[in-house]
Amino acid sequence: MIGTFVNVGTIVAGSLIGGLFRKVMNEELTNSLMNVMGLAAFGLGINAVVQNMPKSSYPVLFIVSLAAGCLIGTLLKLDERVERLTKRKDDSGSLGQGIVTGCLIFCIGTLSILGPVQSALYGDHTYLFTNASLDFVTSMVLGTTYGVGMALAGGILFLWQGSIYLLTVLLGSFITDVMMTEISIVGGFLIAMSGLSIMKVKNFHTLNCLPALFIPVIWCIIRG
Repeated sequence: MIGTFVNVGTIVAGSLIGGLFRKVMNEELTNSLMNVMGLAAFGLGINAVVQNMPKSSYPVLFIVSLAAGCLIGTLLKLDERVERLTKRKDDSGSLGQGIVTGCLIFCIGTLSILGPVQSALYGDHTYLFTNASLDFVTSMVLGTTYGVGMALAGGILFLWQGSIYLLTVLLGSFITDVMMTEISIVGGFLIAMSGLSIMKVKNFHTLNCLPALFIPVIWCIIRG
């Protein structure tokens, strides 16, 4: 769980920096950092697709997964619901509600879900380290608004990613290499979409596409 510890550490550090140096963390600086992090996420997503696509046992599955996942997420209005909830919390200005906002941002995302899985199965912390970099910048921004108390969100992230990690360890024999390959392809596209959204190149409403990660799992179960 090295990646999770690093992720939690960056949230704590970012919250402290943002809370203690509010005057230094201006909008121009935070926007520049987010653009760089968005570009890194886009590159990581494309790399995941390129690496896993040749190993795919079902070359069309990622298309079906993205389409079906996007349809399900749009019908459920996942992106809209989370955005409405975070905006509602942002307006209040209290630390407690700020922590809720941070947890939604830190925990609900492709990197935060796939990262612990990759870490548990293969000892690969790349996704978690990338997520840690993104969360570091985000926690600094939140720290300038809600103060150093935003560091408490790191504890909730630890419980979230730790639970996914332990569940993956318990289900290790259930999660096959074929399943992880297909999930990684879909996840790569979602991470690339997130990167483009962070850079404000195109808003893909990535949360609406999050159910796509579960389509390869269902397919592999059906296939036995």
